[in-house]
Amino acid sequence: MFTYKTNCIEKPIATAFQKLGRCIGKYPWLFLILPVLISCVLGGGFYFLHQREVHDIEDQFTPTNGPAKEERAFVRQHFPHREEFSRMRLYTEGVYASLIIAVKPNILTVKAFQEIIKLDERVKSLNTSTNDTYANMCAKEKSKCASNEVLDIVNYNASNIEHLTLNYPYHERLYLGNVIGGVKYRPETKEIQTANAIRLFYFLQEDIETDTDAWLTLFVDTFSSETNAELGSISVFTTLSREEELKKNSKSVTKLFSITYFLGINVSILSCLRLDCVRNKVTVATLGVISAGLAVLSSFGLLLYCGMPFAMTVATGPFLILGIGVDDMFIMIKCWQMTRVHDKVEDRMAETYREAAVSITITTLTNALAFYIGLLTPFRSVQSFCMYTGTAVLFCYIYNITFFGACLALNGKREASNRHWLTFRKVETPNEDKKSNACSVGGAYDPETGAEEDTPISVFFKKYYGPFLTKRWTKVIVILLYFVFVGVSIYGCSQMKEGIDLKNLATDDSYIREYYDNEDHYFREYGPFVMVVMKDATFQYWNEAARDNLMACVREFENSDMVAKNMTISWLDYFMMYAKTVNLTISQKDKFMKFLPSALKLIGFSEDVDIQNDMIEASRMFVPTVNIRTSVDEKNLLNFFRETASKCNSKNGVDLMVYHPAFIYFDQFAVIVSNTVQNILVATVAMLVISLMLIPNPLCSLWVTFAIASVIVGVAGFMALWNVNLDSVSMINLVICIGFSVDFSAHISYAFVSSKQKNADDKAIDALHNLGYPIIQGALSTIAGVIVLSAANSYIFRTFFKIMFMVISFGALHGIVFIPVFLTFFGICGKSVETINSEPIRDNSELAKMKNKGENC
Repeated sequence: MFTYKTNCIEKPIATAFQKLGRCIGKYPWLFLILPVLISCVLGGGFYFLHQREVHDIEDQFTPTNGPAKEERAFVRQHFPHREEFSRMRLYTEGVYASLIIAVKPNILTVKAFQEIIKLDERVKSLNTSTNDTYANMCAKEKSKCASNEVLDIVNYNASNIEHLTLNYPYHERLYLGNVIGGVKYRPETKEIQTANAIRLFYFLQEDIETDTDAWLTLFVDTFSSETNAELGSISVFTTLSREEELKKNSKSVTKLFSITYFLGINVSILSCLRLDCVRNKVTVATLGVISAGLAVLSSFGLLLYCGMPFAMTVATGPFLILGIGVDDMFIMIKCWQMTRVHDKVEDRMAETYREAAVSITITTLTNALAFYIGLLTPFRSVQSFCMYTGTAVLFCYIYNITFFGACLALNGKREASNRHWLTFRKVETPNEDKKSNACSVGGAYDPETGAEEDTPISVFFKKYYGPFLTKRWTKVIVILLYFVFVGVSIYGCSQMKEGIDLKNLATDDSYIREYYDNEDHYFREYGPFVMVVMKDATFQYWNEAARDNLMACVREFENSDMVAKNMTISWLDYFMMYAKTVNLTISQKDKFMKFLPSALKLIGFSEDVDIQNDMIEASRMFVPTVNIRTSVDEKNLLNFFRETASKCNSKNGVDLMVYHPAFIYFDQFAVIVSNTVQNILVATVAMLVISLMLIPNPLCSLWVTFAIASVIVGVAGFMALWNVNLDSVSMINLVICIGFSVDFSAHISYAFVSSKQKNADDKAIDALHNLGYPIIQGALSTIAGVIVLSAANSYIFRTFFKIMFMVISFGALHGIVFIPVFLTFFGICGKSVETINSEPIRDNSELAKMKNKGENC
């Protein structure tokens, strides 16, 4: 019988590993000492850790190619900061400190304002160790420090609040929409009845010699724990706060790493524990965990030497590597246990490596490739994580082959001399009278195969679980369960939310979380003023038809529910009113340009028109937004403004650009989905190619690719149901998902294809018998590696745990439940190229002969 096969790559790899295993079996000390020395040298790179750490949130958590960064550059070029400060006109967030004071039921009382004015005086009196005060570094407006509108209205006299009638959001020409919150007002008159919160801003000059950071730090130290019985809640924030709290975030998990290492060692030891005092693999399992630790030390040290930035997200890498680093160890131990115990150590190592080679190579290539594909993303935090963790996966592979292989060989020499695993003293061999025990008798093996006796769990997979799973009615139940799994996942995907909430970059107990919560609660009715910039230097502002086209575009913005009506601030409107008032004729270019500079200075809009060589290079107006309460609203706002500007260009010939400093962060909404999908598709195709090359049956390789898609959909759907947004943090985990979703399914598929059993059900049982327990070991060790992150007081690390838990759980579910059943649907997933003799295989040497038979491409 002729059956096609694709082992042209698989066979040379297996043969090369066979030779390598024999070499390691002969010279174990060389392969043990060399990785340790390399790790010591490369570990010196941690000296540079502090220099490589990066905490710039904009740089790390916003897309590098975001349109808003180009828009900001245009605004900076044409509308640079002038001497006169205007918060609305900033092209950055500025440098500032802020207080939110919340009082219920009403903050607009004399008593509350007395305390607010005292608080304001204390802020302005802060003096750093270098005698830098607010007065000598504040942003200036008409030669005075930029003030707070609310305090200006009462003229810094609390008793005046009783006699004032405040209108909302404009009181005379002062905008109160972002400084008075929780407002109840009369809709017909806009007169404020009560308010619950007031926000004060203290802006500092940018690019000055004085140490503004020291003043901002002093501000936080002074007021972050402030309490006032009269004022109630006081929350603080500065432009340094997010970055400083992000630094604390990464440090918060350092103490958890020792717990992870303890759990990793114990899970590995317990899973390899045997009652036979010779066959016990406790020492080997411990050294396998150490091998993973050496991989982290070497890979991270190497990249730190090379100057690779160390983002906060990389702090989760060691937890992950410690979990996955031992997966290949379990495969190698299982393959070792299947070799004949009386063969020479180098022969057993050769056979172990031959059997394990392709399986561990598939998982390493897929994991590493998934991480390196993550470098395509435009988020530097993702790139940094993927580079460090992908390199660590490669080092895990190298050290598993060398360091751990050497440990396995040395352990084999101990077993060959029948010595105790702990005391290394020779013990008695078991016989009919004396059975193996944990103290004085050991070295049992299966006399039929010459290999070590099966573990109870492997026997369970062979005798009970495998036959149960391959029953017809069980398959029907498995298929129904799979459809339930997919249905719930698809529903979850429909509930997906996008974008990272900036407060989640801080720890749960950070002072900035209260500020963000108060901001969301009290100051979301009125959003930012968005700049609408006219980019066309040839636009004829003096032409009435051209002006009508421009104003038609403005009306398009104002027609949205996200824009406040009749509140747009336009220099052109004010100039036209001014010209009408003083009876100027401006319908011709020369007259328009003649009167414009002086008029703009008079009406206060000089900074909104860039005039060069008697030409208007660019101009801007400001459109106020409303009801921007959630990340979905932020996404819709960004899309609406950009789409409307684009339509104006194509419909009215008006070249507009929109910008606000917050758009730098909103840009993640524009790319997060497309980049995630792109990475998943590229990685899935790459996984398919690897599977086709290394699993000697194309159709079975497709099942591996199917498992990838299935696990990714499952994780994406369930993460939405577990309150995890699609953002740059969860994007990292979805990239991981691609690699890990391959692991368990690839192991089972390869074992299924390689099985010499005659029918599909028996192949599935054989695959589960050989690899069911290593899959369970790998899943448990990986979960043990990340489970401590569930206790972290940080959204980022808890998100990492949630998604890794789902990835591993769903991957293991596919590996030992779904994929074995699905593989039985096609009896052509075997590896044979000729009819296999029906005579049973008697031992491992005969198995080796049959493997070598007819294996030329």
